[in-house]
Parts: sequence; structure tokens; C-alpha cells
Amino acid sequence: MECGLRAGRSLIVALSFALAACRPEAPAPAEKPGAAEPTGSVSISGGDELAGVLSWSLPAVELQAGTAAAARNKAKRAIAAGDLFETADSAIPLLLALQRLQPDDPGIARSLAEARTALIAQGDAALAADDDGDALRAAQRSGAVLRKLWPQDGEVAAYLQRVDRGEQAWNRNAGGEALLEKGDFDGALAAFRAALQLRPGQARAAQGIAAVESGLIRRAEIAAQDGDFDAAHAWLARADAVRHHPGTIPSARYRIEVIRSERIRRLRDEGLIALGDDGGLRIARERLAEMLRIAAPGDPASVELRQRIDLVGHYGLFRPGQVFTDGLQDGSRGPVLVVVPHGAFRMGAPEGELGATPAEQPQHAVQLERGFAMSRNEVSVGEFGRFVAATDYEPRATQRGHSMAYDTRSGNFVRGSGIDWRSGYDGRPARADMPVVHVTARDAEAYAAWLSGQTGAHYRLPSEAEFEYALRAGSGTRFPWGEGLPPAGQDNLTGAGDRSPRGRSWSNAFAGYADGWWGPAPVGSFAANAYGLHDMAGNVSEWIADCWHEGYRRAPANGSAWVNPGCRNRIYRGGSWASAPAQVRSAWRSAGGTDVTNARVGFRLVRQL
Repeated sequence: MECGLRAGRSLIVALSFALAACRPEAPAPAEKPGAAEPTGSVSISGGDELAGVLSWSLPAVELQAGTAAAARNKAKRAIAAGDLFETADSAIPLLLALQRLQPDDPGIARSLAEARTALIAQGDAALAADDDGDALRAAQRSGAVLRKLWPQDGEVAAYLQRVDRGEQAWNRNAGGEALLEKGDFDGALAAFRAALQLRPGQARAAQGIAAVESGLIRRAEIAAQDGDFDAAHAWLARADAVRHHPGTIPSARYRIEVIRSERIRRLRDEGLIALGDDGGLRIARERLAEMLRIAAPGDPASVELRQRIDLVGHYGLFRPGQVFTDGLQDGSRGPVLVVVPHGAFRMGAPEGELGATPAEQPQHAVQLERGFAMSRNEVSVGEFGRFVAATDYEPRATQRGHSMAYDTRSGNFVRGSGIDWRSGYDGRPARADMPVVHVTARDAEAYAAWLSGQTGAHYRLPSEAEFEYALRAGSGTRFPWGEGLPPAGQDNLTGAGDRSPRGRSWSNAFAGYADGWWGPAPVGSFAANAYGLHDMAGNVSEWIADCWHEGYRRAPANGSAWVNPGCRNRIYRGGSWASAPAQVRSAWRSAGGTDVTNARVGFRLVRQL
């Protein structure tokens, strides 16, 4: 049998218990404990599981017959005072001495039994303070005395078992505390649970189990602070299995969710700030990836940052549908722009479309990965005039002194002298709010270059794909509005109800339609389409950046302009005030020479985002 409390495993060692050497003891007689004088060493040893061995020497008591009565009274007082075995004046030494004088006295035997019961009670009281090493030592010393004097007594045997369990529980607790200090949560928990099995309800073991739970929760919080929420929840699950406390785990889970929420919010803020910097899109995407790793599906902050990243990726610092202008160097504003959403569509005319030509086919898919800003209206005479005044630019019609205009007397388009960008469809001076006509594609590009220099943004003519995409505005029908006749007030179109200044009507027009204009209307006079753009299908046709091609085979699928260096024919799109119904179709396209000017073609611009 190992002697003493286990070194290195128990706090009892630190209390400097007095230990004696282990040796077997002959059992004392059960009925008469004082029959043989119990001098020398008394110890707890043998078949029990107590690790400690404590010695007790019976104090020498000399009694004479004449002092027996006084000794008996002293023994009773000692029992009452709880002074049971330590000195010559303690109850048990006195009673044993009296028993040697009067071995057959039943009163002495009863007093010894009373002292035994008191000693057991005293030991149990010491065991109850199981977090106190001195108390455990006292319980062991009581056990040593009881085992020496009453080895066969059932109550003594039961008490010795309790002492054994108390010491084992102490060692289990001490071992658990050492393992907990090392971070061995499983080992510590097993030790504390073993202690509880030995001593149900023991406070020290229960506190140890609570400490294991706290340690696991702390590991969960540290993992959360490091951003590893999978590990945090794994630690929490382990903590939850420790004792299923109704308060601690929910509280810990709430704290971890607070950490998660704060981290998500910080990542979102960092991502949003990064989006405002050049090259910040990569950083924002990194922050979003981290947010998606730790956030629950549908987390609002993650959704917000994803949306903002999408916006920046597709629109820069803008958003779809946004209306804005750029400032010019003289303090004025450029043309009003609308942000067109990115997306995909089927470009061209499908097989069998009424009025379609081979030049509009094959119909093909186009994907515009990035949004763009487009002039809300056709460029007006006033806007173009500001450019001419600022640059002394001389448009092509001005250079050559003529353009094609509508002759109100004959109803034909004829070349007229002195007609240029300042002129209307009929050659007379145009109002500032009318769409500029009598300009070439190169004149439009010169205006775009000037705006680019003024604003620092990149202005250009739209690609053919961009124009058709913006004109359709999500529709896939023959006309932007559908398959049939235009609804009332749709656009400035050739309507059967329209009349020229001299009373003429169109020979090829939309039946039952009248818009009140024979020539172009002031820009923005009709309702905008679904993308917020005016006059896409009517008013004036518009120059496009693309060179003319007889069809769409090998056409770009990404929405970019299809340009051949030095091409002599450019495209214009969209119906005009004088277009036949077939020329108002969404897929309609036509070509004109790079130096062509007339009263039917103007332009609008795209600003890159």
C-alpha cells in the first residue's frame, strides 16, 4: 500500500501531513478495545484504499482505584467537549485506563461506545469540509483511532469507507486541477466527474466541472476573436456537453454572436471604405469573402457589401438608374446622363420578323458585363453650340456650306445652302432645345472628346449593341413597346394623323397614330423608356461608333463597338420623325458615310463608368 497522500497529486502534501511508515497491524478485539494496552503506532492501512497513514500513540494514563470516579467524570466532560483521543485527559485514553481497572463495568463500555459515536461524528464533520486539507487529515486521524480500537464495528467500517472516498475524491480533484492548468479539459473533466461519483454533491468537484466549462467557453471566445467561428462553435459544443447549465452556454453563444456581428460590421466598413479608393475593389472582395465565411446566409451586412461591390464592379461609384451630370471647367454642367444597367439580350432580328433584313441577322446573344451612362436625351443644339463656342470647332456642314433638309413646299429632302448644326429639319434656325442635326459622326466624336477633356471622364458614341440594348430596355419584341401599333404619346413617330405645315400626310405611317409633330420635337418631349431614356425609337436617328457591316456574323458578343480602321460608312440607329414604321423596329439599322449630314440624324453620347 502506498503510504501517505500521493505526492504531486494532492494538495494535502502541501499541508505537511505527519506520515508514518506503513506496517501491518494485528486486529484488535472487537468487544474489549482496552484489553491489551494499545501503545505504540496506530495507523490506517490494509485492504482499504486510503493512501495516507497517520499514527496515534495512546497517551499514558495512570489511575488508582481512588481516582476512578473522578476519571469517569472527566471522561464524560471530555466527550461532551469533543476531546476524544489526543491527550491523557481526552475521553478515550481515560476510558481505556478505567477499563483496565474495571474491565467488567458496563458503564465504561457504554461511554466508550459513546466516544466512538462522537469520534465518527467528528470525523464526518471534518469530511464535510472536503476542500480543507487539515480537515481531511483530521478525518483520517479519527479513522486511524477507530480502526485500531474497533476494527470489526460496522459503523466504523462504513466511516472508513467514507474516509477512503474522501481521500480519493481529494486526489481526483487535485489531479483534475493540475490537468485543467495544462489545458487538458477532457482529462480534468473525467477527474472531477470521478470525484463527484465518490462524493456526490461535492462543491470542489462541482466547481472544477464549472471551471472546465469556463475554460472551454474561453477557448470558444478566443477562436471567435481570431475569426474562426467554426472552431468557436465546436468549443461551445464541448462546453455544452459538460453540465448543460441553462445560463452559461446561451450567454456565451450570445457573446460570440456579438463578436461575430462586430467583426462582420468591421469587415463591411473596411470593404465600403476600400471601394472609394482606386484599386480598392480587390480589398472589398477580400473582405466580402471573409464575411461570407463567417456570416449566416442572407446576413444583411454581407448582402449590402456584395451589392455595393456589384455596383462598383458594374457601375463604378454609380448605381443603375442614377441620373447625374458632370461639371465643366467653366462651372456649368454637361449633358444629363442616366446609368443603364448591365445585362444580356438578344441582338438583331429573329427569323421571320416582319420587315427584317439580312443586315439585322443572325440574332445573337450579347452580354454587357458593365453598365454605362447614356445621355438621357439627344444632344441639343444648345449643348452642341456651347462646344463650338468654346473650341472654335467648325463642323463639317459649316465647312462645306450645305446639308440635306426637308423642303416644306415639295415634301422632299433637298440640299440647301447655309444649312448646318444651327439649322432645324427645314433649314431654318433651330431652337436651343431641339436635337442637333446636320452633324457627322466625326462632329459627334469631336464633341465627345471635348466633354472628356472638360470633365476627366471618357465620353464617346455608343456601340451598336449598347444602343439596341438601351432602346429595347428589357423588351424582346419587334418594337420597343411590343408587336403592334404604338400607344398614344409613345414617341415622335410617323403617324397617319400627323400633318406637315402645308397639310401633307405620310404615305407610310402608323395607322391611327398622331404625336403633334411633323419634324423633330424638343428633346425629352415624350415619356422615357424603362431605362429612363427619351426619344430612343423616334425624334431623330443617332450616330453609332460601329463601322457598317452587312450582318452580325463574327460580331462582338460583349457589347463593344465593331470598328475597322479607316471605315467610310458608319451606322445610325433608332427611328426618326420621318422614318417608316419598319425603321422604328428595335433591330433596325442603317448606314451613312462618315461625312454625311441631314435633317434626320443626330446623336447622343455614352459616358464610361
